[in-house]
Amino acid sequence: MASSSSSEGIRAVMIGPPGSGKGTQAPKLKERFCVCHLATGDMLRAAVAAGTPMGMQAKAKMEAGELVSDDIVVGIIRDNLSREDCKNGFILDGFPRTQAQAERLDEMLTKQNTKLDRALEFTCDDETIVKRISGRLVHMASGRSYHKIFNPPKVENTDDETGEPLVQRKDDNEVTVRTRLATY
Repeated sequence: MASSSSSEGIRAVMIGPPGSGKGTQAPKLKERFCVCHLATGDMLRAAVAAGTPMGMQAKAKMEAGELVSDDIVVGIIRDNLSREDCKNGFILDGFPRTQAQAERLDEMLTKQNTKLDRALEFTCDDETIVKRISGRLVHMASGRSYHKIFNPPKVENTDDETGEPLVQRKDDNEVTVRTRLATY
């Protein structure tokens, strides 16, 4: 039987619309390959919460359900790829989403004398995505995710492990999701 984890690492990108399953599968790959999981949305929200200049620029776009500019996203990705927990590899979740971002990622990796091992594309119909995202609940401290219908917590609106409250992000509503899908 194959080992449940690997020290070999991997460098992969996961592309697809919001709600297509990237964030569900990425933690499994992170554990399997002992690499970091860099989710574009999570990093942007962290930059907003920290009040960084890039975070403040991203805030208005995110709240309106619009995509954040390439310059902001590329800068945040560059900063995070240098983290110690990314030395063995990485899973980029939701990046790149444009040709320009793909080219910049290629430039960054070339400068580091490395390359991608895999590109994984996720697809899903829009109605399923709307149902998935509009029912999503998150434990903010850990990033654990639940769903009101598909993966409910044992106790309503409460994290199974800590007992702390779960939240529904402001942008996890049908109108914003449909805007994001139209933009995607």
